Amino acid sequence: MSPPATPSPGALERFSYDDAPVRAFLLATIVWGLVGMLVGLVIALQLANPAFNVLPELSFGRLRPLHTNAVIFAFAGNAFFTGCYYSMQRLLKAQTFSKKLSWIHFWGWQAIIASAAITLPLGFTQGKEYAELEWPIDIAITVIWILFAVNVFGTIYKRRERHLYVAIWFYIASIVTVAILHVFNNLVVPAGLFKSYSIYAGVQDAFMQWWYGHNAVAFFLTTPFLGLMYYFLPKAADRPVFSYKLSILHFWSLVFIYVWAGPHHLHYTALPEWASTLGMLFSIMLWMPSWGGMINGLLTLRGAWNKVTTDPVLKFFVVAITFYGMATFEGPLMSIKTVNALSHYTDWTIAHVHAGALGWVGFMTFGMAYWLMPRLFRTELWSTRLANAHFWIGTFGILLYIIAIYGAGLTQGLMWRAFDSTGRLVYPDFVETVTPLMPFYWARAIGGSLYIVGAVLCLANLVMTWRSAPPDQSPEVFEAPPMAALVIPAENPSPFRKGRPASTEPFFNLGRFAEASWHRVWEALPGRFTVFVVIAVVVASLFEIIPTFLIKSNVPTITTVKPYTPLELYGRDIYLAEGCYNCHSQMVRPLISETERYGEYSKPGEFVYDHPFQWGSRRIGPDLHRVGGKYSDLWHLEHLEAPAKVTPDSIMPIYKHLSTQRVDFEVIQARVDAMAMLGVPYGEAIKRAPEMAREQADLVARGLAGEIAPGDATRGEVIFERYRDKDVVALIAYLQRLGTDISKPVPTQTTTPGVHESTPRSEK
Repeated sequence: MSPPATPSPGALERFSYDDAPVRAFLLATIVWGLVGMLVGLVIALQLANPAFNVLPELSFGRLRPLHTNAVIFAFAGNAFFTGCYYSMQRLLKAQTFSKKLSWIHFWGWQAIIASAAITLPLGFTQGKEYAELEWPIDIAITVIWILFAVNVFGTIYKRRERHLYVAIWFYIASIVTVAILHVFNNLVVPAGLFKSYSIYAGVQDAFMQWWYGHNAVAFFLTTPFLGLMYYFLPKAADRPVFSYKLSILHFWSLVFIYVWAGPHHLHYTALPEWASTLGMLFSIMLWMPSWGGMINGLLTLRGAWNKVTTDPVLKFFVVAITFYGMATFEGPLMSIKTVNALSHYTDWTIAHVHAGALGWVGFMTFGMAYWLMPRLFRTELWSTRLANAHFWIGTFGILLYIIAIYGAGLTQGLMWRAFDSTGRLVYPDFVETVTPLMPFYWARAIGGSLYIVGAVLCLANLVMTWRSAPPDQSPEVFEAPPMAALVIPAENPSPFRKGRPASTEPFFNLGRFAEASWHRVWEALPGRFTVFVVIAVVVASLFEIIPTFLIKSNVPTITTVKPYTPLELYGRDIYLAEGCYNCHSQMVRPLISETERYGEYSKPGEFVYDHPFQWGSRRIGPDLHRVGGKYSDLWHLEHLEAPAKVTPDSIMPIYKHLSTQRVDFEVIQARVDAMAMLGVPYGEAIKRAPEMAREQADLVARGLAGEIAPGDATRGEVIFERYRDKDVVALIAYLQRLGTDISKPVPTQTTTPGVHESTPRSEK
């Protein structure tokens, strides 16, 4: 990847840096961050009081994906691009490869975010956490990401520094790995302009989603910000990075180990036990390199602690790195199966995620922003006092938020599994485990509000600093020799080589390895370096993916499991569009507390026609996998139209609009055809899906009429006409189907106290 030009060794080249896109990305970071956080505050209030669900488009189920996408891809994404474009040019001593690509990247990414802000509230979603955006937007993300990669690697190509600094390593790993994750997790068959179905189903889809989901956290929220830490922290502290060798160990350990850890999100589910165990083992190993990075960051501040007490930038960085250490200790802890049995599906996970998002990513971003402001605008920071106020308000807000939600999570987990002395559940009704959480939810809303106040102060500081910038913002001009003039010595003076030429030294030499001189060679060969990163990520992924997909015993066949009817499929799409998966799981784990509360535990073979899977990651409402046939159609209708009337103290939003929205029968055929392309055996529905859907809708509506007006034919006919073509009928049909494919309960065999065998032989 070295440039072909070979000017004379003494020549100097004049160049400047292109910081205009950096300024734009920085402004977008803070603005979109505020938008995402405000949406988060709204959904926090909706949990504390369901009256805040004012419109169907602004209900909790539709806004939560908007919140997560805005914070991850708008706030954190723009922050990464800000720091990358600024630091990359300085580290490589080269202007960005293409100014035009930089601006296409900027506006393209903002357009993607805006499209997400429109489509998600409208109910266009894939129904997969952190991957909700539909296929046209996914294609746009791919295109813009490729352009970003071209710009970065093009800048590396034209660099004037032979060796790549550690921050660049993390940028490279982030760019290539996110591309791999995004493409392979979002392979779908379209069934319309904003409707598609994942090519994976059930167990395999769950595996792919959390291979993507966990590594999206790793390579979008961790490695990019580690790259920013390795650049901006030494700059702000005016100190060198503590340990070059620890940087190498930190980087390669993360790149290789992180990819294996995803299955720990699926403990005690229908995923094969070997896969979740493997994910747990690699998650535990992940603690060591993660803390190596934390130590490297904190010890970089050696000799600069006095500066920490006065510089708000370093205050933000210290707290950010501390939260990184906390989160990367807690993650491996939560991956241990016995701990996960308590924490999973509870608010504990939410507290853990926000400790990383608000503490690590948020404070790294704000620290970077305050360091950049005077340098990007060539003036003093408008108000250091305001920055300090932001730090203290934000820190208190984080602590109040996560302490409250840790309390909520532990309360949930312990109440769910509580038995009395007679062996009965202490809290058999799920809502009994929800009402005690309300004080925690209000405290979370207050903590989040304080964090938002801090972000508002940051935006004010940014705007006022920009306004006070001098009129002349023409770029500074620098001089440096071209890379071709940077000669690598023929001899390595290392004492380990004893004066021998590098070309004659054996590759594997303990002294050479410990000295890390081999890595210096890689750093001068970015093409080879990138290939090694790709190999590490792909090999680690394939070791888990191939057995999961090819070993048929991982998903034993259940002959009674049939595809969803056309109306049930449409009802399932409504379930996804309303975001019901954000509150309800569809996975009864083989734990006694769950089988007692919900019924027979879930089997891998039950999900073979689920495109995508709907196991969920959080329970604000009860699990739904065995809800089919548990209640009457009328109960479901009343529960959707007035949840608190059926279940007092329910915090579920009202879905009355489903009783007025009409089923679009004409789109059902295309959706059935798309599922058939994925191998779902639909038979007669291939030819007459809309007619079959209407027939089943009539049956459900007739049943409702009979329940609402028994013996009153005239009123019954009115009710029948009212509901026969409404969305609520399709959703009821889907809910009544859930978990009913197993006609006879499969006997369970206890292997450990409280845990049943994951895949009993009688399932086949």
